[in-house]
Amino acid sequence: AAMKLPLAARWACLLHDLGKADTPAAILPHHYGHEAKSAERARVVSERLKAPTDCRDLAVMLAREHGILGQADILRPETMVKVLERCDALRRPERFLLMLEAATADHLGRGGQDRRTDREWHPALRWRAAVGAIRAVDAGAVARACSDKAQIPAAVHAARIAAVRALARPRPADGNGLDVNA
Repeated sequence: AAMKLPLAARWACLLHDLGKADTPAAILPHHYGHEAKSAERARVVSERLKAPTDCRDLAVMLAREHGILGQADILRPETMVKVLERCDALRRPERFLLMLEAATADHLGRGGQDRRTDREWHPALRWRAAVGAIRAVDAGAVARACSDKAQIPAAVHAARIAAVRALARPRPADGNGLDVNA
């Protein structure tokens, strides 16, 4: 609420971890694979309570994807593009970016940060850059360059991967913010 997120993002934050309730006691405190269970529970709860469609859809998407969002720095470009395509970030970038805001709220809500100054979550920056990179790919130009029209989807996909690959990778820093690889 402090982030003043819209209703759909707040709803998604409330429901994104419901699958943790299915975790067997023997593996606690770990919740392996809870994302898929959370997505299903978020869908069921949203439908049962007649939540607006945008709230349901964002809750299901955040529940399904929140585990991978925090791994932006270690994901291969192919994996990032697959996530972006699965989340329909090309046609609905605003929904994907809203999911990132909800994931940021979840991260900041865990404590340990100064919530007055820490308003950004580093993985969200990487995902935003990736969305920008794939949206900048000129699919029409890629298609025109293909002599075999059957290869257009694969060529466009490859161009998106190349665009994400071209993004600067973060470099590890020491405690003083100095690049230890320099």
